[in-house]
Amino acid sequence: MIDQLSTASVYTDFQGLAALRGEARKESPEALRAVAKEFEAIFMQMMLKSMRAANLGEGIFDSEQGGFYQEMFDKQIAMDLAQRKGLGLADVLVRQLSRGGDARPSPAAARAEAPSFASPGDFVARLRGDARGAAERLGVATEVLLAQAALETGWGRHIMRTPEGGSSHNLFGIKAGSDWQGARVVATTVEYRDGVAAREQAVFRAYDSFADSFDDYADFLQAHPRYREALSQGDDPGAYLRALQEAGYATDPRYAEKIGAILQRDLLAAPAVEAGVA
Repeated sequence: MIDQLSTASVYTDFQGLAALRGEARKESPEALRAVAKEFEAIFMQMMLKSMRAANLGEGIFDSEQGGFYQEMFDKQIAMDLAQRKGLGLADVLVRQLSRGGDARPSPAAARAEAPSFASPGDFVARLRGDARGAAERLGVATEVLLAQAALETGWGRHIMRTPEGGSSHNLFGIKAGSDWQGARVVATTVEYRDGVAAREQAVFRAYDSFADSFDDYADFLQAHPRYREALSQGDDPGAYLRALQEAGYATDPRYAEKIGAILQRDLLAAPAVEAGVA
């Protein structure tokens, strides 16, 4: 079995890939993992292709033939990476597709299920305390962070979920790059390329709580020099948001404008006691 499964180590080995699919139909655990890794390799290929397409210019030695061999190289790299550590997507697929496993979420996953926010007001009331500490660290108003989280998650209705159905607690759409060592989730996102919106698959950070999400947001901005201009204007919400957008935080050309519109809503105003009003 192991010898047969190891034949699909090169993406052009169609016979080996066909053998993998055939064994998967027999509900072989080894084949299921191998097919999951094949799927992860395809996902990586898509990511690499998108990265290549985002290149702003062509090299002087670029050609149609060169592009063909570059695509072959990317496909093989993706397969090699998936066979090693990968993104963790193969492990997720194995858990979901294993027919012998218990489909019910574990107690830990059940506890992690995304909370249901009854309304925008409920969203603000329940997250204000967690937002306050991060806002103080960044030197911005608590309401600015709440408004940004509201835009990113649709007032908590569209928080990314883990494969088990739990909450990722990701309030700010921060993606998981190579420097992120924590949990990850794969989700569909809308990105703007040359002003045109397009749906893409991406890998995002996942947290144990919303408090962790606010803390990591503050860490993320403070760790990247490109956001220094935004942090220097924390006392001016509009300027802060515009600088954040200009630094590349989001690809939506109206990102700052949309958050600014949310900030105008009365429900974001701090309670009278918190604001120091008798």
